Amino acid sequence: MGSPEEARVRLPQLRLDELLEELQARLDAARGTRDRVHSLLEAVLSVGRELDLEQALRSIVEAAAVLVDAEYAALGVIGPDGRRLSAFHTVGVSEEQIARIGPFPEGHGILGELIRHPEPLRLAKICDHASSYGFPAHHPPMNTFLGVPIRVRDQVFGNLYLTEKRGGGEFDEDDVSVTLTLAVAAGVAIDNARLYAESRLRERWLRANAEITHSLMSGGAPTEVLGLIAERAGEITQSALAAVALPMGDTGTLAVEIAVGMDAEAHRGLVLSPDKNLMGLAFSRAVPVTSTDITHDQRISPEPPRFGGLGPAVAVPIGTGEAGVRGVVLLAREAGGPVFSGTETETLQSFAAQAAVAMELAERRRDAEQIAVLEDRDRIARDLHDLAIQRLFATGMTLQSAGRFIDHAEASERVVRAVDDLDETIKIIRSTIFGLRTREGGGESGLRARTVRVVGEAAPVLGFAPSVRMEGLLDTDVPKEIADHVVAVLSEALTNIARHARATRAEVALATDGRDVRLTVTDNGVGLPADGRRSGLRNMAERAEQMGGRLETQEPEGGGTRLVWRVPARKA
Repeated sequence: MGSPEEARVRLPQLRLDELLEELQARLDAARGTRDRVHSLLEAVLSVGRELDLEQALRSIVEAAAVLVDAEYAALGVIGPDGRRLSAFHTVGVSEEQIARIGPFPEGHGILGELIRHPEPLRLAKICDHASSYGFPAHHPPMNTFLGVPIRVRDQVFGNLYLTEKRGGGEFDEDDVSVTLTLAVAAGVAIDNARLYAESRLRERWLRANAEITHSLMSGGAPTEVLGLIAERAGEITQSALAAVALPMGDTGTLAVEIAVGMDAEAHRGLVLSPDKNLMGLAFSRAVPVTSTDITHDQRISPEPPRFGGLGPAVAVPIGTGEAGVRGVVLLAREAGGPVFSGTETETLQSFAAQAAVAMELAERRRDAEQIAVLEDRDRIARDLHDLAIQRLFATGMTLQSAGRFIDHAEASERVVRAVDDLDETIKIIRSTIFGLRTREGGGESGLRARTVRVVGEAAPVLGFAPSVRMEGLLDTDVPKEIADHVVAVLSEALTNIARHARATRAEVALATDGRDVRLTVTDNGVGLPADGRRSGLRNMAERAEQMGGRLETQEPEGGGTRLVWRVPARKA
């Protein structure tokens, strides 16, 4: 045993060792706190630098996992309904694992608890919470949990979910504080990224409007401008299909003039009624009409099939109810794509309204140019009448009176012929004046409108409304004589279907490429009987032969009859 003096020496030494160990522990804690604050500042700066929203969300998740030493981290974005998650970003889970687990969660269980109560939630064991109901197959095991909401201004944008603290410990209050601080920085970063994305999007819309206005004011063809509207709207909204329909005179129907994207051919040239389709509803109501799933929307006629593989859609009128709706633009995304939000719809409506203004200005400019041309023609006609004809008439009178003083027979005959030539010249000039003063367009309906009218009149007799599709410049490239034959053949074909075919569906397709006019009428009836009367077909064939064309009858695979009546667009 040592002496009492030695014991007294060792006791202060032990206390000094304890004090030194405590000091070292506090220094380590201070150093750890400093490192953590430094890491937090780096994370805040890293997150704040991102202007792309998707990349900002990815940076937030990665920073959160590092700061609290979590093995798994996720950021769930709350959808527009405020009850479910619309997007999910993860860290710690591989793509192969995600594929085996299945679809991302929508916000049930613990995840939904944080949506319903946006406050920090810390758990030692997830399975012990009342809202927990387990994990799907192939999901990695998770016990410890920390969740905090991310607020953008006063709105909850989403939630940060952190699980499995490394080392087997639990998440502590320091972890909660650090994560809440990161969540505040994340809210600012997300808001900045959103504002940046909105400004870029607004810039793209402005460029598109400027391009359309320039094309219209430069005298671009209407079809080109409509195509530009469809293409730019489809590109900016990331839509799989974009289409533009215009009204057909006073028939109350719409014709799809332009369609680009998925199954565009199924839409191009289609004639639509004001109801049973998104475009017709938007046109008749003069307001945007949306659909979460256009393929299964009960408001839309399934015939003809044309929306396979498409999901969310919106139809926006071009123009307003006060100034008149000039048409409708339809946009549809692929099935499973995001629904068109209210903000997107408002932006589309503004874009369509500005396009309508540009179209109005272009029309006014064309009208002014046409008026200038007509005024010039009136001036030329007036000058011809007041100057040229009067001088020719006076010259003829002078020659006529001078002819009485000419004794030479041949010379007198020549003078008479000259007077007759002057009279003929005056007639030609008067005919020219009449032509200059004649206004084009005598009020007759175009071929498109006449076709729609014939089909509409046949619908009550048929018991159903045939679908109609028209393509090409039917009102300008098809002469009136040929248009009369087309209308007569169409009426005869629909009458034959009503009398003999016992059909439940019919399709009418009328198209021209400037060289030929092709009318196709298809039904799903009983087909052409072998010994039936053929007077109607004979009349249609004779009409085609008179115009240098032909009539063909075909049997579609599904049964019924297809008539193809084809003639040259111009008589030989």
